Amino acid sequence: MLSRIALRSAAARQSATTALVARGSASDVAGVRDEKNFPRPVRGEPGKVRLGFVPEEWFQFFHSKTGVTGPYTFGVGLATYLFSKEIYVLEHEYYTGLSIFLMVYYATTKFGPQIAAWLDKEVDAVESNWNEGRVQNIKDLEQAIEEEKTAQWRAQGQELLIQAKKENVLLQLEAAYRERMMNAYTEVKRRLDYQLEKSNVERRLAQKAMVDWVVSNVTKAITPDQEKQAIDRCIADLSALAAKH
Repeated sequence: MLSRIALRSAAARQSATTALVARGSASDVAGVRDEKNFPRPVRGEPGKVRLGFVPEEWFQFFHSKTGVTGPYTFGVGLATYLFSKEIYVLEHEYYTGLSIFLMVYYATTKFGPQIAAWLDKEVDAVESNWNEGRVQNIKDLEQAIEEEKTAQWRAQGQELLIQAKKENVLLQLEAAYRERMMNAYTEVKRRLDYQLEKSNVERRLAQKAMVDWVVSNVTKAITPDQEKQAIDRCIADLSALAAKH
């Protein structure tokens, strides 16, 4: 009876664990896992037992009322009552079951640790297989974060390059502006020099024309007698100057 209750309890725990794993897997696939309401399932460890099949809770239940020997006394007394009243008859099936129990107990103690280690390895392999996708996803996300940081660093470099190009364009505009200002200054100076030279030429031509006109009119106004008198006066002046020296 006790073993049947223990088996039912283990089966209920196994079904609950399977349901949690299935629900967790479905949530992972859908991509909408709620860690608060649906936490990630963790492999549960079996409860403690005594004598290989009696749960520890039975001994704790009797310990608070009958002490340490209570569970054992209850078990021995119950078995004695069942045997003495022939409620449980020791037929050949009993001895067959006892033989099977001894063989199972021997196999459990002899091969149990090796089988348990193998099963633990299988469980660890299944768990690692389940976690492999999540770990790989985390690695991919970390790599994406690093690539994003690298892209941001490159974008900052592009901003510096764009700023340098803007400054280079401003320098080119300043050089073109100064060149055009120099060209405008040169053209204005050339035209002003042309106007000055033109004014000078016009003034010289006017002076020459005026002088020629005055000389021509003066020459025309001198008569032969005046010219002869002027020549005589000049000769007299020269003779006077020669006499002084």
